[in-house]
Amino acid sequence: MNALIHKGDRIAGVLGRHSVDILRVSLGLIFLGFGVLKFFPSASPAEALVMRTIDTLTLGIIDGRNAVLLTALMECFIGLTLVTGKFLRTGLLVLGLSLVGIMSPLVLFFGDLFPGTPTLEAQYVLKDIVLAAAGLVIAAKALAASPLRLRA
Repeated sequence: MNALIHKGDRIAGVLGRHSVDILRVSLGLIFLGFGVLKFFPSASPAEALVMRTIDTLTLGIIDGRNAVLLTALMECFIGLTLVTGKFLRTGLLVLGLSLVGIMSPLVLFFGDLFPGTPTLEAQYVLKDIVLAAAGLVIAAKALAASPLRLRA
């Protein structure tokens, strides 16, 4: 029985040391994959929603293909920072800012996303809640590892 408890402690130690890094790389691959799709017209199932959302949020200043390309660049940047760990704090800042756009269809187009049952677009947005939570876990570790230094 003690051997089993010891193995459990060892597994918990390994998970404690590596799980957030695994989450970081996994989240990065998701953002990178979704971002790359947006560089190819009609390849992303969220393309129309991205166009509509960015057009609404920017009052028409950024619309159509430019909105999708901007989103693709942001998502690829976020993905690369998460996968590599380089410029991680900057990538997390961009992720935080992009979450406003990612989650805004829930407010802007709620009736269209949930005409009774959730549409495919609604499901696409709802899964982003889990991605946001993962980003918070990664940010907590990243900020704890390199705390902000306030100048007096």
